[in-house]
Amino acid sequence: MTTSTRGAAHAPAVLVLEDGRIFRGRAYGATGETFGEAVFSTGMTGYQETLTDPSYHRQVVVMTAPHVGNTGVNDEDPESGRIWVAGYVVRDPARVPSNWRAKRSLDEELRKQGVVGISGIDTRALTRHLRERGAMRVGIFSGNALPDAGTMLAEVRQAPEMQGANLSAEVATKEAYVVPAIGEKKFTVAAVDLGIKGMTPHRMAERGIEVHVLPATATAEDVYAVNPDGVFFSNGPGDPATADGPVAVMKDVLARKTPLFGICFGNQILGRALGFGTYKLKYGHRGINQPVQDRTTGKVEVTAHNHGFAVDAPLDQVSATPYGRAEVSHVCLNDQVVEGLQLLDQPAFSVQYHPEAAAGPHDAAYLFDRFVELMEGQRA
Repeated sequence: MTTSTRGAAHAPAVLVLEDGRIFRGRAYGATGETFGEAVFSTGMTGYQETLTDPSYHRQVVVMTAPHVGNTGVNDEDPESGRIWVAGYVVRDPARVPSNWRAKRSLDEELRKQGVVGISGIDTRALTRHLRERGAMRVGIFSGNALPDAGTMLAEVRQAPEMQGANLSAEVATKEAYVVPAIGEKKFTVAAVDLGIKGMTPHRMAERGIEVHVLPATATAEDVYAVNPDGVFFSNGPGDPATADGPVAVMKDVLARKTPLFGICFGNQILGRALGFGTYKLKYGHRGINQPVQDRTTGKVEVTAHNHGFAVDAPLDQVSATPYGRAEVSHVCLNDQVVEGLQLLDQPAFSVQYHPEAAAGPHDAAYLFDRFVELMEGQRA
């Protein structure tokens, strides 16, 4: 990715998909060129959390909501230390942000961090195209001297694909750190960071959990060195088929029957550890309004998602695994994609979405309580 932060407001920009479709608009954020996988997010709010979610590493995010940037950027809502999206696509960016917490405009923040974007295109048409054709590689080119269409398309097609990408170590912490419990400490959890969001350990800390966040390359010995009452596997980017290291750690945790909770990428890791396959979705689930049913209670919750891969597990039967019986605990009501797994003979479960609700609804907050209950049961 090459970028400049000068002249972005007036420069022409072009978005080129790998199947040859082209959209023309104006530069938004930094000018230059960038490449990634084109995906769309259906959230109407929470763009700052989306931008700073490490799960979006190497993805060019198309916002389906037409107006973006209305509340500017503040210093409280980022989910990590930087913007992770490879590029940003909006229809009508706010001319002037209006919010009492805003410190600067979204355009200014994108330019500051060198994120190349495009505005003024028909994002509805682009979203429909991705729904019909599937997520694909894309390039955004902006500036006053753009390459010809053939050259831009050739560059897009040379970019790496998401399938087969091993990315979690690129976004995870390099050094372990501790998020202390809020109030009385009740439990210690080892959290394997595969692309963790800042609100996730905070949600556990609110429940009296001291969270030791470990690098994606952590071994089972690293996990158990903190003497955990439970182990957590986070969200993250990339293809779960490449995550052999985390899968091996997960198998060790399952063999010891330590209470275990995984979300998003962690759900896919659990699926692999149990012997299920994973596959790439046509265009994935991204946004804060996805309906999921908890099959253990029958309740339907509106949930926050960001995943392009899913677990291939049978929906309506209990499966035998090396660690006991397993079943699908949650399912997406839009397309019947597996959204959660649980073991019936030991304390382990996972969901495919983001219960920390940053951004998003709080319907799934009970999952952190369920994790606490597993640790309480194990201790008893």
